[in-house]
Amino acid sequence: MQHAASCYSDRFPELLARLPPDIELDVLAAEHKAIERCREVGDGATLLRLAFARGPGELSLRDTASWASAAGIAALSNPAVKYRLDKSVEFLKAILERQLAAAAGSQDLLWPGRSLRAADGTTISKPGSSGTDWRVHGVFDLGAGGFTTLELTDGRGAESLGRGRPVAGEVRIGDRYFARARDLAHYREVSHGAADFIVRVRWNGFRLTRPNGRKFDLIKHLRALPQRSATHEVEVRAAVQGTQTLPLRLIILRKTPEQAAATIKQLRTRANRKQQQLDPRSEVAAHFLILATSLAAADYPADEILTAYRLRWQIELAFKRLKSLLHIDRMPTHTDRASRSWLYAHLILALICDDLSQEVLESFP
Repeated sequence: MQHAASCYSDRFPELLARLPPDIELDVLAAEHKAIERCREVGDGATLLRLAFARGPGELSLRDTASWASAAGIAALSNPAVKYRLDKSVEFLKAILERQLAAAAGSQDLLWPGRSLRAADGTTISKPGSSGTDWRVHGVFDLGAGGFTTLELTDGRGAESLGRGRPVAGEVRIGDRYFARARDLAHYREVSHGAADFIVRVRWNGFRLTRPNGRKFDLIKHLRALPQRSATHEVEVRAAVQGTQTLPLRLIILRKTPEQAAATIKQLRTRANRKQQQLDPRSEVAAHFLILATSLAAADYPADEILTAYRLRWQIELAFKRLKSLLHIDRMPTHTDRASRSWLYAHLILALICDDLSQEVLESFP
């Protein structure tokens, strides 16, 4: 039976060919001091191969050293492999950034003149840890079917719609954890108003006013809506900082009774687990799906906004593939640099897989 790492040896040139053509691995390795003296590992391609074997190849340090020696790649001891990979963190990060820059240059548009991209994140824990030690933040192009942003932070790195610079014409989609007024305002500011957003809203996520400055009570507004399952929208402004406000268009869809009951059950279970009393306002909001967007009503009807938001499940599947196929959640490392090199190797391979998948999607069955 062929070991996983042998595939990286036998077909490694094919993986290299999937990298952007302007990437010069030797130059990047020298720039980021991953290789300073050409001894056993004298070029960037060999260093990347070692990172793949240790990371996605799921080899221990000892097995990586043995495999590299048996394959005639490099004669290294276990500590030497660790030393090389620890020094490769900035080199691997630079490769990932070049891949993402190349991917951002092509956009498949689902709306005329616009590209739909979903933002989300996934958490990773060290061996024996029950908390979040690392977080991968991603932006996924729903038209092209691949990541345009992958950012690695420690467990304190908060999810934000601003991770990954927006491009003109982009519509970025996020769940309720991305609905923070300051982040949304910054996203619009950085794009000079050329990028828009669609985010899901919690009933208490914003301090809202009417366009005329009068206070807007979202729960009171929801209670007054008719019982029919119809789409409703309202123009509001969210407080950002000081006197600054952010114009928002709220799109409100009443859930079916079954959907509302399921949501309320989840909320009550969560409250009981925390030994807390469920806020009655949360039960009111549980009957509705509430979205906030910067897209103009004249050009983007509410039903299209709702349809676009439902496409965000694709980034959730992309992160599941990272865990189920590339096993990025099986991190064996404990130190900061060892963990980063291990994770970056997975993310580089994930983008190569995105590139490979495009050929499958474009070919006739």
